[in-house]
Amino acid sequence: MPMQAQEIEDLIRETFPQAQITITDLAGDGNHYAAEVVDASFVGMNRVQQHRAVTKALKGKMDGSHGELHALALTTKAPA
Repeated sequence: MPMQAQEIEDLIRETFPQAQITITDLAGDGNHYAAEVVDASFVGMNRVQQHRAVTKALKGKMDGSHGELHALALTTKAPA
């Protein structure tokens, strides 16, 4: 079952409550999204660490071929 953009944002917001989060449905099918997450907690983390933190916040929704979220293009950064 496809996920809604708001569901993705809500999951990320649980872990990153102060983040600036932008979710974009790339294909209109509820399975292919892009997410931009800007959060101060990313200071001192490299990009891989940032992406892992966001993926962990999704609580398994992207796990394996049976995950609810098929594809998520991530952009993460600390605020300027």
